[in-house]
Amino acid sequence: MKNNDLEKELKKEFEFAVEQEKLNDVVEEIKNQILKYTNKRREVTEGIINLRKKNIEEYRDDEDKLIEYFDHERFVREETFRIIDRKLRELTILSNSPYFGKVNFEDEFGTEDMYIGRFGLTRSDEYEPVVIDWRSPIAALFYAGKLGEITYRGPLGEINANVLSKRQFIIKKAELLGMFDTSVDVKDEILQMVLSKNTEEKLKDIIMTIQAEQDNLIRQPRNQVTVVDGVAGSGKTTIALHRVAYLLYNYRNVLQDKVLILGPNSIFMDYISTVLPSLGEVGVKQLTFKDFAMDILNLEEVMSFKDYMEKILSGDKVFNEDIAYKGSLEYIKKLDKIIEDLDYKHFKIESVKFYDKAIVNVEEIDEMFDYHFKSMPLFRRSRKIKRIIYSKIKDERDNIIRQIKKEHQEAISKLSEEELKNQRNNLEFIKRNRIRETIQEVIRIKRKLLWLDNPNIIELYDEFNQGKELTYDDLAAIIYLKIKLEGLKYSSEIRHIVIDEAQDYSPLQFRIIQELTACKSFTIVGDSNQRIMPISGNPAMLDLENILVGLDVHTFTLSKSYRSTKEIIDYANKYIENNEIAAIVRNGEEVIEKQVNNLNDLAYEIIEDVSELRKKGYESIAIICRDLAETDTIGKLLKKNIHIKELDREDIIYTSGEVILPSYFAKGLEFDAVIFIDTEKDVYNEENKLKYVMATRALHQLHVYRTPSIK
Repeated sequence: MKNNDLEKELKKEFEFAVEQEKLNDVVEEIKNQILKYTNKRREVTEGIINLRKKNIEEYRDDEDKLIEYFDHERFVREETFRIIDRKLRELTILSNSPYFGKVNFEDEFGTEDMYIGRFGLTRSDEYEPVVIDWRSPIAALFYAGKLGEITYRGPLGEINANVLSKRQFIIKKAELLGMFDTSVDVKDEILQMVLSKNTEEKLKDIIMTIQAEQDNLIRQPRNQVTVVDGVAGSGKTTIALHRVAYLLYNYRNVLQDKVLILGPNSIFMDYISTVLPSLGEVGVKQLTFKDFAMDILNLEEVMSFKDYMEKILSGDKVFNEDIAYKGSLEYIKKLDKIIEDLDYKHFKIESVKFYDKAIVNVEEIDEMFDYHFKSMPLFRRSRKIKRIIYSKIKDERDNIIRQIKKEHQEAISKLSEEELKNQRNNLEFIKRNRIRETIQEVIRIKRKLLWLDNPNIIELYDEFNQGKELTYDDLAAIIYLKIKLEGLKYSSEIRHIVIDEAQDYSPLQFRIIQELTACKSFTIVGDSNQRIMPISGNPAMLDLENILVGLDVHTFTLSKSYRSTKEIIDYANKYIENNEIAAIVRNGEEVIEKQVNNLNDLAYEIIEDVSELRKKGYESIAIICRDLAETDTIGKLLKKNIHIKELDREDIIYTSGEVILPSYFAKGLEFDAVIFIDTEKDVYNEENKLKYVMATRALHQLHVYRTPSIK
């Protein structure tokens, strides 16, 4: 037995030495390439400067040629620098940790080792890669949850390979600190090490710890709607962002600068802002749905997300019923009825007469509306018809003016020289007067065409909405009317859309996003357990086959949480009906529950807790309250004794440290430790889902304070 142990130890040491030698070789290659690309950048710069001097001299007297040269030179410069800078950035990142995994496999070409890294690396003047980019199709062999026969999707179809072994590395500052062999998912040692760390100020990338089920979602085909209903902490957001990086890597010529990410609020958008750049991707639009919609509508004022959520949580029955109605399919039918009524009733068609002559009659206009241009949205149709009528008015005007001029010339031709001297001015006056009368008739006719003017859609909707303050839900409705009545389209070409926290989206929001962009490729992630909007039935994200008709929808479920300890997950499970969350095997401290009967005692307990949690080394500690009133009240008491940041509006950026915030700003975020204030209110029918959100923000420790209502 001892000999076997010794042999294993010697073998392990030998393999470690071999891997360290391999690492040294790769690091040396990276250094050489960094030097090469740095020199190349300098050469390109010098070349551009010399070429510029030459062309300025050559085209000194030809301004058009000079402008054409500078436009071309700028394009070449930008493209060249973009490519070189991107490569230098990747190489710099790789120089610290060139790879994190290795697969030994065999296929029809034989047996080989493949090293997996954040970016790919190929030796100069060679074709065989030294390191494979984690996004490449063959890298799926590393993330597959087993050894043996594995099929992965290649550019030309499915490819079979036999995975013999997998190994993971811990490399920092170009030094091999550890390695683990694994036969199933990402090795527990590394996963536990990553998950046990304190949260950073921003969301992390997960390329070292992607699990097989997550990798499957990241690598789903591009031309489909990939829907992920995942429990809190299942990695939905990181999966969506890594899927964007994967798609850009494999379809860059199609998707570059054509990807849009829609998130729930500005705090969340800032939180995820560093993930894609860390994966080498830039140029991806990241907006909240509200900003996306308001930019399209050119609106400045709408109820803030904070005020919107506060009214929901206050239990305002009328407001919540209005939201529920606007989140229903019935509401879309009501908007369709507005459009239908406008089509039949809005335009009171009249014949268009020039003096007493009908140049366009009612029947002709009816035919244009109901037959010739029927496929056009109504307001585009009316504008088209108006242009046609204007054209007919112009033709009739020109005919009349030609006739006036003709009659003027004939009158002149019949006069003798003497008569012409006496009457020329009078005839000229008559001609000008008749032309002026004709122009006045044109103006009169055009003024009478006001019945053909389109109403302002925002004013139209405001009347339908009974003058109520515009909210988040009204934005989709106004855009829907603009799409159907004006043919509105999104100004930029979009080929892939990510929607996060999608459980709170209405059918109408999904519909207008698709119709605006004509996009067929989506990644939609959310958690049906976290839907806190007052809408009955299943979330719209789970019924997209009937909402995004004609698109290829694939829905997946994630029930395993990687964020929180088993104790926190067990506690959070009691707030959801199906107890769906399965915690990975990461144990921690028991959830602490305390009953506190007054505000001063509550503040004292929180201050004591924060002090203890700091001593444990936790870098982000959140006190999560139900609503803003509770956040303000508790925050004022705490600030008398400790420094704490209050997140009470969307435009505040959170980095780390102690923070107090309302529940709705915590969605999608995570903290090392959470102090959850449970005021046991029961004024809103989704209270348990709200508490589920609050509890599942904690990675390592959760303290729950039950207290009477705070005023």
